[in-house]
Amino acid sequence: MERIWLKQYPPGVPADIDPSQYASLVDLLEESFAKFADRRAFICMDKSISYRDLDEMSASLAAYLQSKGLAKGARVALMMPNVLQYPVAIAAVLRAGFAVVNVNPLYTPRELDHQLKDSGAEAIIVLENFAHVVQQVLPQTQVKHVIVASMGDLLGFKGVIVNLVVRRVKKMVPAFSIPRAVPFNDALAAGRNLPFSKAKIGPDDVAFLQYTGGTTGVSKGATLLHRNIVANVLQNDAWLQPALSRPPQIDQLLVVCALPLYHIFALTACYLLALRAGGANLLIPNPRDIGGFIKELMKYQVNSFPAVNTLYNGLMHHPDFAKVDFSKLKISNGGGMAVQRPVAEQWKKITGCPIAEGYGLSETSPTLTCNPATATEFNGSIGIPVPSTSISIRDDDGNEVPLGQPGEICARGPQVMSGYWNRPDETAKVMTADGYFRTGDIGVMGPDGFIKIVDRKKDMILVSGFNVYPNEIEEVIASHPGVLECAVIGVPDEKSGEAVKAFVVKKDPNVTAEEITKFCHSQLTNYKVPKHIEFRTNLPKTNVGKILRRQLREEKSAAAAA
Repeated sequence: MERIWLKQYPPGVPADIDPSQYASLVDLLEESFAKFADRRAFICMDKSISYRDLDEMSASLAAYLQSKGLAKGARVALMMPNVLQYPVAIAAVLRAGFAVVNVNPLYTPRELDHQLKDSGAEAIIVLENFAHVVQQVLPQTQVKHVIVASMGDLLGFKGVIVNLVVRRVKKMVPAFSIPRAVPFNDALAAGRNLPFSKAKIGPDDVAFLQYTGGTTGVSKGATLLHRNIVANVLQNDAWLQPALSRPPQIDQLLVVCALPLYHIFALTACYLLALRAGGANLLIPNPRDIGGFIKELMKYQVNSFPAVNTLYNGLMHHPDFAKVDFSKLKISNGGGMAVQRPVAEQWKKITGCPIAEGYGLSETSPTLTCNPATATEFNGSIGIPVPSTSISIRDDDGNEVPLGQPGEICARGPQVMSGYWNRPDETAKVMTADGYFRTGDIGVMGPDGFIKIVDRKKDMILVSGFNVYPNEIEEVIASHPGVLECAVIGVPDEKSGEAVKAFVVKKDPNVTAEEITKFCHSQLTNYKVPKHIEFRTNLPKTNVGKILRRQLREEKSAAAAA
């Protein structure tokens, strides 16, 4: 369709970007390493590392990984929260010519086992707090090399104290035994004495396997090539320039990185975008500790604050939040889940900075649309397509619907993945004949090109910005010996946007909700565990026996409205 949204672009934002200016993401990173060598790149627990440090450490770790005989394109899994080792590891894996497999460190053995097997990862770098989970699945995977990081590894003398507190006082490191594991600092030291061979990386080489449930609930790796990520970094950079260039002047962009780096939103909008701009990331290892998070914010004057609705909301409900100095905050980007109007209005009232809501997916690196960085008020839309991006709203037959009519949001642009890792059948389901990616979300485009999401075609549940897929949870619940059948839907939740609700038909009349919840905790990450369980004598079904989740959702909506 005609790109009607271009008329809404602020002055200076180009209609298109040129991702070919970098042959790979590594070229983009190394340009910043040289250009901003003396600037700080990452800050965590009062310790900062410079672009020069990041360059040297990532080259050493890359040399170490190369010495293990991994072939170009080998997959290396990273399983850490937001600590200094994470950005070093990402840069190292990419510079070595390998592909990063980002792993949620809170995964259960079952979830980790699937991701390591599916990706074919041959190495993993894990924070010691989660090494016991890796230990449980190692024998079934192709992982041959394990590097174990400690919380205080890169914190200097303070790191000794941090490790003592984490291990002995707080007892946050469960016992594990991985005989062949190498400590992170030892790998760095060894790498300094090894030759680093600059890998020949092109735009079509794989940079990241970003796992997502897709339409089926079976976790699949969105294959993001170097050119996909480069494109989205340049798209976001161009989009934010109008906000960055307005007063007050800042010496160096400081980005709050509270969202986990294993999530595509933080990976691009925090880590990579800041490095492109010569900025610094303030890493927050545990954003759930709102009090501790606010103490960190008080030490700095931040300029960019990407977050999800629940995080914005949680911060504002803490009594100390009003003490934070936001006089230099230029950008607040909301994504991952819908931003609620009361939250956006309160955020602007307190910080003086409006939230610009955007939209994207793991499959799209992630940004597809965003509200202009010059917007002064929250409008409830997901904005307009970013440069070099086309959005088409289509019906079930793939035909474009008239403006103002609902349809599936379909996207085309250089940031769209090449496909799902080793799943051509699943890739075919989401790509149209003319090259558009079918998002599975239902939206309406207005005459000005602004888009609003009105429904979700998929059954996906969005808990605090994380995708939760009913199929996976239903499979776990159904495996409980006391359960006959079950169905899972999302229900509104004040704190997380949506919460998981399970409808269960008992096989054993004595089974309890508490028992099922405990069972789920052993198999699923916390945010996937049902918050509500309702027992029923039967579930609504089609004439071929398929459970009707839609009918359950409608019942809940009707009950809520009554």
